[in-house]
Amino acid sequence: MNVRSTAPTAAERLLSAFEGAMGIPIPVHVRCWDGSDAGPDSDVTIVFRNRRAIRRVLWSPNELGLVRAYVSGDLEIEGDVFRLLTLPDLVDRLATLGVRGSDRGTILKSLSTFVRLGGLGLRPKPPSVEVARRRGPKHSKTRDASSVSHHYDVGNDFYRLFLGPTMVYSCGYWDQRSGDRGAIGTLEEAQNDKLDLVCRKLGLQSGMRLLDVGCGWGSMAIHAAEKYDVSVVGVTLSHEQAERARARVSEAGLSDLIDIRVQDYRDIGDGPFDAISSIGMSEHVGDSALPGYVGRLRDSWDDAIRLAGAERARTWLLYLAASALGFEEKGRLTIHQVLAVRPSDDGSSGLPRTRALWLG
Repeated sequence: MNVRSTAPTAAERLLSAFEGAMGIPIPVHVRCWDGSDAGPDSDVTIVFRNRRAIRRVLWSPNELGLVRAYVSGDLEIEGDVFRLLTLPDLVDRLATLGVRGSDRGTILKSLSTFVRLGGLGLRPKPPSVEVARRRGPKHSKTRDASSVSHHYDVGNDFYRLFLGPTMVYSCGYWDQRSGDRGAIGTLEEAQNDKLDLVCRKLGLQSGMRLLDVGCGWGSMAIHAAEKYDVSVVGVTLSHEQAERARARVSEAGLSDLIDIRVQDYRDIGDGPFDAISSIGMSEHVGDSALPGYVGRLRDSWDDAIRLAGAERARTWLLYLAASALGFEEKGRLTIHQVLAVRPSDDGSSGLPRTRALWLG
């Protein structure tokens, strides 16, 4: 006579152990390396592809552990990653694993289960895509160059997938006062409007000389030269960015106005400049445009993996998801433009009294 085993599966034991240690039910589906699954029907499934995924979470029971497990491929997220990151109390409770959980006996039982499942052991190494420790003082020229190269020298085609045709990092600018466009503008329009706003704030005029620090793929330099007839020196520490920026400058017929250099800004010795721009390195595109924008990263998922590898693609998916959630939770994520001027001899700034001139 065949007797069906009633012993709990690996997925059932793992889910029960996490719930016991965290003190809350986990409203997602769980699947383990042996094909077993457990948990309620959900639009999110967490897949522990191996036992190392458990160790990553236990060694860093917070966002870092989850991120490292996901980026390395030890853990997969099937379904809506936004849904997982916004589940009530899930990440907060995970960060205090075993502290805010159930009673002492339940926590000890959970730890015993983790041990039997192979969840305890040496700390796993960070994913290879994670920035390694850099030698030398913080923000030294050598260390900064190494960090920038690690981040950006992974192929321009990869960055084009989610930056779009403008190849502009940092925020976009949507003028909500204007009804001329009806519906909210596109990402490309918002990036161009952001560049133009910066140019107007800097008071750029024909014949001026602009220094663009961290020029990226040359978008600000091209916009300033093309629209305001200024000469531009753009500097970056990324060789691949500089290569693409020079090509774009040449294609735009602006090589006589724009000089793109692989150079640390601290080594620039051919000033002075009439204005200096430095557009930040955080990619945030605004609340209303985020769903469609991120959806286009997901549509290009296979291309992203082919161009930069699975670990880096997963890293950027989480980055975009975190940016979206940061904007949705008011006050959690903000971005600013800071305008600094050298006062004249009489102490005045020379700036307009209101922003009307800049906003048009």
